[in-house]
Amino acid sequence: MLQKTRGAAVVGTRGSKTQSGKKFTVSRIATLPPGRYADPAQESLYLLVRAKANGEASRTWVHRIKYRGGDTYLTVGHFPETTLAQARQIVQDERELLSKGIEPKRAKARRRVAVSPATLSAATVGGQYTIENLVHEFMERHVKRKSKRPEDVQRMLDKDVLTADAWKGRDVRTIAPREVIELLDGVVDRGSPVAANRLASKIGQMFKFGVHRGLVESSPVQLLYRPGGKEQPRERCLTDAELKVLLEDPKAATRFERLSHAIVLFLLTAVRRSELALASWSEIDFEAKTWRVPGEHVKGRKGEGKPHTVPLSDWAVREFQALRRLAKRSPWVLPNDEGDGPINPKLLTRGVARCQQRMQKLGIAEFTLHDLRRTCRTGLARLKVAPHIAERVLNHAQEKIPGTYDTHDYLEEKRAALDAWATHLQTLGPS
Repeated sequence: MLQKTRGAAVVGTRGSKTQSGKKFTVSRIATLPPGRYADPAQESLYLLVRAKANGEASRTWVHRIKYRGGDTYLTVGHFPETTLAQARQIVQDERELLSKGIEPKRAKARRRVAVSPATLSAATVGGQYTIENLVHEFMERHVKRKSKRPEDVQRMLDKDVLTADAWKGRDVRTIAPREVIELLDGVVDRGSPVAANRLASKIGQMFKFGVHRGLVESSPVQLLYRPGGKEQPRERCLTDAELKVLLEDPKAATRFERLSHAIVLFLLTAVRRSELALASWSEIDFEAKTWRVPGEHVKGRKGEGKPHTVPLSDWAVREFQALRRLAKRSPWVLPNDEGDGPINPKLLTRGVARCQQRMQKLGIAEFTLHDLRRTCRTGLARLKVAPHIAERVLNHAQEKIPGTYDTHDYLEEKRAALDAWATHLQTLGPS
């Protein structure tokens, strides 16, 4: 009697006596009557022949293994689709895995099973060497301790790693470099080359973490090129004509009062999206007209960046005061809907995207929040601001030697630059 449990075939002894002794040949295999037959040439390989209702018989290759103190029969394949030679090779490969302490069924892609995305993060981690456990440890012991937005990493891994049919339940020690490429190719093929590049980076970090934790001996992520190709840098800057239309009535262009003040602040300060989205009122000094951005909100080469002080023009101060009225008693400059934390930076991006059609009717071509930062930097160059000052306004990392020995904060120089930029913008639209 043959029973299947979670991908493994378990053979009972009742009604099926093992027979062996005669050499397996193709003609003999094809004519054997119902029963269980041991292959005399390959240890642990059996052929199960079972009668069907139509008078024919099914012929299934199984591999008998001892794992965790018990006998289990794993389905190898069905004759004649799986030949005798192929069945023997599969058994040899599985015995090699067992010698390394790897359960063979964990080394194979699981059958397609529908899984709700909402249950992925709470899914059973499984054995120590499963992909689910590697993701869990990577998130808990690395990402959540170092990433500013760990939920974004979790969402990426949930979507493209934990739901991959060929990876679910897998023993991570058996994932090959080719399988990594196929996974990333699937992301590219669905029209998301940039997402493929981001995923390649994260799973590369994850397997490197796995090496560190002793879960794998080497990383299967051995990419020579970005799977999504080289990403072309954007060059979009708003023209003075576009800035004039935007600044004449920011609320009319954006529809949302809070978003309109945020967009103007991005133009006036050239800060990054996350720096404003995560800002708290404790960082703003209205009297000194400065904004102290903490390092944990700053993008850096190795995670956390260097804190910096943003001098605020009078116009920028008025924009912050307007946001403070809208924030009411919240400690955050841009509080979320629940009021218990700052807004997700991505919501600012989505807000601008929703306004694009409206702005295009006003003569403003499509732009992103980062394009506003580039617009400010380009404007400073047009105003003849020295490059080393303009780069410090953007808080760009300096070359190693100057960055090491020049610790001056250039606050007054940055203030003069941003005041000049605000004055230029005032000539385009009312402040």
